[in-house]
Amino acid sequence: MRIGIIGTGTIASAVVQGMAGDGHDIAVSRRSAAQSERLAAMHANVTIHDNQAVLDRSDVIFLGLMAGVAGDVLGSLALRADHKVISLMADCALGKVAQMIAPAQAAAIMIPFPGIAQGGSPIMGYGDTDLLQTLFGGRNTIFALKSEDDLAAYSCAQAVLSPAVRMVADAADWLGSRAGDRAQGEAFLRALVGSSLIGSDCATLLSALDTPGGYNQRLRNHMTGSGMSETLAEGLGRLERGE
Repeated sequence: MRIGIIGTGTIASAVVQGMAGDGHDIAVSRRSAAQSERLAAMHANVTIHDNQAVLDRSDVIFLGLMAGVAGDVLGSLALRADHKVISLMADCALGKVAQMIAPAQAAAIMIPFPGIAQGGSPIMGYGDTDLLQTLFGGRNTIFALKSEDDLAAYSCAQAVLSPAVRMVADAADWLGSRAGDRAQGEAFLRALVGSSLIGSDCATLLSALDTPGGYNQRLRNHMTGSGMSETLAEGLGRLERGE
């Protein structure tokens, strides 16, 4: 495919890396010049152009812009009716994207994570998820959402990643202070948590970790008794309300 990227921030750059090995002709904009130059140096099929040239030489367009500036950037550009546009802007509804890019087609909103660069990452998508599957489904898992309300809820819930990582980091600090090799301790905990969650649904895993009087049960009971579950639900509710 002929693919264009308008805006090359951290996530858009990871998207480019996740596609670059598939033989696409990828044009990236000069915005975030350091990122664009790095991508072009890494991949022979990635070239740098001004924004209009990116559009002119592409059929599928990714918008890696901040929602607050997207209107101004796109307002000076001419898109074609046959352009299929995939927005990476989680905080901009697909209908609003459609207004900014007319007469092009607002195909989908896609919320990737940095792991898309290597593959094996979840991708949230709303709209033409068949197109997302074609582009990324070979190495990643596409979670096709039915509505923008679902997308908003998933966007809130995915924020559990940061506190989960913080918890592992804090446990690694504790382990390093006692066992002496913090790096090895963190590597162990990352492998333990990651492989366990990948290999089992939560209910089955919690049941397996519920040995009466065992370390896992005792620590979980301590933390839930301290209000962990209620605090999490409260935090997600605040995100949903925009607080």
